[in-house]
Amino acid sequence: MKYFVKVNGRDHEVQVEEQADQFSVEVDGAPIRVSYEEVDNLGQVAMNVDGMAHAVSIEGDANICHVVMAGFSFEVELEDERERAAHAAERENVGGGVIKSVMPGVVIELLVAEGDVVAEGGPLLILEAMKMQNEIDSPSASRVKTVHVAQGEAVSAGQKLVTLEALEEPE
Repeated sequence: MKYFVKVNGRDHEVQVEEQADQFSVEVDGAPIRVSYEEVDNLGQVAMNVDGMAHAVSIEGDANICHVVMAGFSFEVELEDERERAAHAAERENVGGGVIKSVMPGVVIELLVAEGDVVAEGGPLLILEAMKMQNEIDSPSASRVKTVHVAQGEAVSAGQKLVTLEALEEPE
């Protein structure tokens, strides 16, 4: 799986493939050998990177974490391919437009109806894809013009979900 990783503000592209107890990892196209073992359930990890052992402390969540390794501190932001595609779709629809599914899935719940006004970041619907429920949010304050799907409907990647229209500016 491909990840887009920002370490202390610097962007990297990371490809990870699991192989038994090791991982095949490429960072910015350069291969490295990585294995790890969780020491406890508190974020302490023993890592081996290209034959060198490291004690690593990780705090945070799956998207943003603080990592300490060999006395050095790193702020790490993670985004996988699916998240990056979803965020790109949100950025493209500023001020209205068509919100499309970035992956195949099933509409679990519709959270808006035609005519509703939604705030920037407001939820539009819940899409289940790859056994995960993903909240699809409005990229900007908008009015729901058209809802193209129904609850329980299976959708394909690229299928229209909701059309938004920009809110008119008060004069």
